[in-house]
Amino acid sequence: MTHLAVPIRARVLSVQAATRARPVERMIEFGLLLAAVFSVFITAGIVYVLFSEAIPFFAHEEVTLRGFLTDRQWTPLFSDKHFGIMPLVSGTLMTTLIAVCVALPIGTAIAFWLSEFVSPRVREIIKPVLELLSAVPTVVYGYFAITVIAPAMQRLNPDLPLFNMLAAGIVMGLMIVPYVSSLSEDAMRAVPMLLREGSYGMGANRLTTALRVVFPAALSGIAASYILAISRAVGETMIVAIAAGNQPKLTFDPTEGAATITAYIVQVSMGDLPHGSIEYQTIFAAGITLFFMTLAFNLLGAWLKKRYRQVY
Repeated sequence: MTHLAVPIRARVLSVQAATRARPVERMIEFGLLLAAVFSVFITAGIVYVLFSEAIPFFAHEEVTLRGFLTDRQWTPLFSDKHFGIMPLVSGTLMTTLIAVCVALPIGTAIAFWLSEFVSPRVREIIKPVLELLSAVPTVVYGYFAITVIAPAMQRLNPDLPLFNMLAAGIVMGLMIVPYVSSLSEDAMRAVPMLLREGSYGMGANRLTTALRVVFPAALSGIAASYILAISRAVGETMIVAIAAGNQPKLTFDPTEGAATITAYIVQVSMGDLPHGSIEYQTIFAAGITLFFMTLAFNLLGAWLKKRYRQVY
């Protein structure tokens, strides 16, 4: 009987401890719920402000939705006003494309190296140092682009203007490398070691295993890191405002200067335009466009993540 009493008493004590912990758990759950609801309300508030200011913009006689989407000139601050958003969209997409071409190969290669080829000790040193790049203020990246990258490119091509999308895009790509490498490496490290061991047992080397086993198995997480990096590049402000130029121009030549949506918003927000004027409301129309662009990228990322999780 004595031997039976000991486990029964231990079970009773564990039940009592769990009962005492329930109020604390409920408080924690309530706090987490408040945080989630708060984030939803903040997002809803941002969307409300954007739409409430953008709707009066489209109500003006000078503005039509068709012209906004198809006009090739964006000159709301001039006497000859045009409200075509395409020059800003082209500048945004061009700088983002350059950044992606820089960041995705470099970030993915770093992720492969950290995940499959280095020792845990080296990984613990290199990865935090790499992630520190994302903590550098973007204004520093902007001045780095205009004082180092652009002059270096001008030495190769003297006809290249100082303010150009290529220099801005390259530096943006360097800025988002930690997003790609860190998240992709986390996804690769989450692949079960059993898959690697099976590949090694079939005679594959590390590189073959990384490319043909680890990469497909981690593709959902890697795709999510790509989409996050692209969204970060689309919403970047200071680098393009400093290095890409502020002249709205519908061009896909990366050696020319152009304005992006975020750069235009910064330019107008720092001016003295009266609140409620059509010129002031253009920043909200541009903000709505940027909102839908980032929303599209995020939905694409969610679809890719779900799609490849089902496959693998």
